[in-house]
Amino acid sequence: MTSSAAPLAIAVFDIDGVLRDVGNSYRRALADTVEEFTGGEYRPSSEDVDRLKGEGIWNNDWEGSQELVYRYFEAQGKPRETVTLDYDEIVEFFQGRYRGPHPTDPDQWTGYITQEPLLVEKSYFERLTRDRIAWGFFSGATRGSANFVLQRRLGLSAPVLVCMEDAPGKPDPTGLMQVANRLITQGSLPEGLPIIYVGDTVADMQTVVQAKTAYPQQWWVGVGVLPPHIVASDDAYRDDYHDALKEAGADQVISRVTELTAAYIQALIQV
Repeated sequence: MTSSAAPLAIAVFDIDGVLRDVGNSYRRALADTVEEFTGGEYRPSSEDVDRLKGEGIWNNDWEGSQELVYRYFEAQGKPRETVTLDYDEIVEFFQGRYRGPHPTDPDQWTGYITQEPLLVEKSYFERLTRDRIAWGFFSGATRGSANFVLQRRLGLSAPVLVCMEDAPGKPDPTGLMQVANRLITQGSLPEGLPIIYVGDTVADMQTVVQAKTAYPQQWWVGVGVLPPHIVASDDAYRDDYHDALKEAGADQVISRVTELTAAYIQALIQV
């Protein structure tokens, strides 16, 4: 925090579907992976992926890919216990599509990750700081993938980030609390500030609900963001997604992250 005035709130952001459009990257890699491991017999549609994500427990796309493969074979009358899948091979294939043939070297990434449209600019976070909003990130993405967008593409310097390697997957709220604690310590923030988690999935909103139970001393607020493929969909599908986020625990739902301004936050936390 750079302002001498009292801080207003803490905002913690998910990354995929919030800061970057992953409709043609993560989701495409997931579909590629399922198609590969079902022998080309099944490629999940965007709606199939939405339904899976709507269950609230498949935030990890590697695990989600594996689950859809299992479900395909179960639908063919083959119990999953009889299906031989190597999870490491699933991860390797997925990463090869998402990052490219050199998945461990960001300087050589040529995969879908390089084609992701950004949904926000660095200036947005600069405005939050100016307007007395502390901010950080809690994502199920790997650290390499998260930093690729935060540091390399957005130009953020050493942002507070908790990712896949650092905490249990959502909807476990441990990582969300870790981000909040780091921001409180780093900025010498007062106790009792509203902590807003901004995410685009049912699991994100369920994370806020679980945080309210696990850390009741904190003031939690969930803000759902409609991901780009939902914003571009028909009204009925968009309304269904909106309602699913609300039912999962969102206090408000917005169409893009930049709607979350200081003025919006002030209105949101009025009591």
